[in-house]
Amino acid sequence: MSRTAPASARAATYDELLARARAGGLGPDPAALRISVAFTTRQAVRHEGRGTGYRNEVLSLRLAEAVGSCAVEPGALPDGAVDDCAGADLARLLAHPVPAVRVAALDAYLMHVTPHTPDHGARPVALPAGTSLEKSRARAEAVAGLLVLPPGSTVLVVGVVNSLLEALRSRGLGYVPCDLKGGVTEWGETVVTDALAAAGRCDALLVSGMTLGNGTFEPLREHALRSGKQLVMFAQTGSAVLPRFLGHGVSAVCAEPYPFFWLDGGPGTLHRYRADLPGGTR
Repeated sequence: MSRTAPASARAATYDELLARARAGGLGPDPAALRISVAFTTRQAVRHEGRGTGYRNEVLSLRLAEAVGSCAVEPGALPDGAVDDCAGADLARLLAHPVPAVRVAALDAYLMHVTPHTPDHGARPVALPAGTSLEKSRARAEAVAGLLVLPPGSTVLVVGVVNSLLEALRSRGLGYVPCDLKGGVTEWGETVVTDALAAAGRCDALLVSGMTLGNGTFEPLREHALRSGKQLVMFAQTGSAVLPRFLGHGVSAVCAEPYPFFWLDGGPGTLHRYRADLPGGTR
């Protein structure tokens, strides 16, 4: 597996990482950098053969060659947020009152400073061309493959993706699906809404990067750190942010920067990161 980024590039908490970025401690002075393009991507999905669908909305900010992103609940982004970001200096956006703007700005900054390359600890994984469902399943295999668990273990899945649940079942793993929206899975399983309450009865955590934007990431990271459980992140939101927490509660990251797999039928690339696991396994 890939080597990880240098320890100096990591952070103990999200607030610490954000503060270091604002102070210029991770690279160029953010006050001297400007966002050239700000945009949102909205989609509605119902894969062929699936009985349920879902919607996504993502705020993305372009800094030079880099794009940083943060998913939000559809309709939650304030009117004018995109206009407020376009042309703004990065320092202002790192202190923006809207959490999603801060996350997207930090993601863009870190994508600019430490892109997903082997030098920064990333291992590329080719995502083949295919239908939306084929690509979803291929991504799920890449994500689930970062878990090192014996059959019969139970995984807390925060951010319900049916393809991920399929991939876990194929490995003989049980799961507790969790999402703030609640509801049921494709197979009628109840989706819990309190991730931290469910974490104690699970052996590992598989968590969406969207938790960065809604404020639920830190409690889950702290739980994993205290308990010694694996915490694997699948990250369209904060794909360049989450590798910074390897060794500080996060054990692995499957990073997927913009453009995401659901935007195009052609081939793509995921970037996997992994910290040392108990017993020295990598």
